[in-house]
Amino acid sequence: MRPYLLMLGGALSFAIMGTLAHAAGERCEWQLVALARSFVAMLLALILTRIGRARLVVFRPPVLWLRSLAGSASVVCNFYALAHLPVADALTLINMFPVWIAVLSWPLLGHIPARDVWFSVICCMAGVLVMYQPGVAGGAGTIAGVIGSVTSAVALIGLHKLKGIDPNAIVVHFSAVSVVTLICLIVIQPLSPQSVALLVGGTTLPMLLLGTGLAAGTGQLLLTRAFATGAPARVSIVSLTQVVFAMGFDQLIWGRHFSVQSLFGMVLVLAPTGWMILQRAGRR
Repeated sequence: MRPYLLMLGGALSFAIMGTLAHAAGERCEWQLVALARSFVAMLLALILTRIGRARLVVFRPPVLWLRSLAGSASVVCNFYALAHLPVADALTLINMFPVWIAVLSWPLLGHIPARDVWFSVICCMAGVLVMYQPGVAGGAGTIAGVIGSVTSAVALIGLHKLKGIDPNAIVVHFSAVSVVTLICLIVIQPLSPQSVALLVGGTTLPMLLLGTGLAAGTGQLLLTRAFATGAPARVSIVSLTQVVFAMGFDQLIWGRHFSVQSLFGMVLVLAPTGWMILQRAGRR
């Protein structure tokens, strides 16, 4: 039971991260929230790398940059979605990446997808259309969540090829690239005076930003340990419970009532995602 309990703790941590990120996004720009998450993760990974006396990597191998750039794009899209959508909806879209891994394994790894993969893609896209929220912010948030799941799949496929490099060193590289990317976005679109005032003179926003980073770091550590001690495919199924936790937070904090349409869309997305994970386990 240990790996499943670890993953359950990781799922709860990621749901807390999404909830804190959404709350912070109501007070400041989403770029600042994403920057806090990446910066705290970089510091934690750097400390663990130094403790383990692992060697940091910068320029080689080239796949490392593919993983970091795709992961940075995923962070940008995911936190935009978390800022503009209810937390449960955003996490549902973000967790579609197992389906995209199966699809992208064709051009990237030469593995031709089976028919059930294409059926899963159709179901997921139908779920996205059902969950699609009208309006500029909601529509853009839905699209960002889907793009974030695709770039997450690219990053994870790249991670699969990075054998022989310390995992913490990989996280340091990825987080550093994310930090630079987000700083560039903030330079292009500066923070509003209200956000700066809340960040410098307030306590609520800094605590939300710090909590977002710590929850993300805790979730990553628990996820890593769960994958190291349990069957990856079965453990991955447990990670989908973060959507259930997020639904509870949505209802308790923001008083959200889930419509039949929203629940049906979530099922259309999560069911084929879980099916793809189990199919990969069966093939192995």
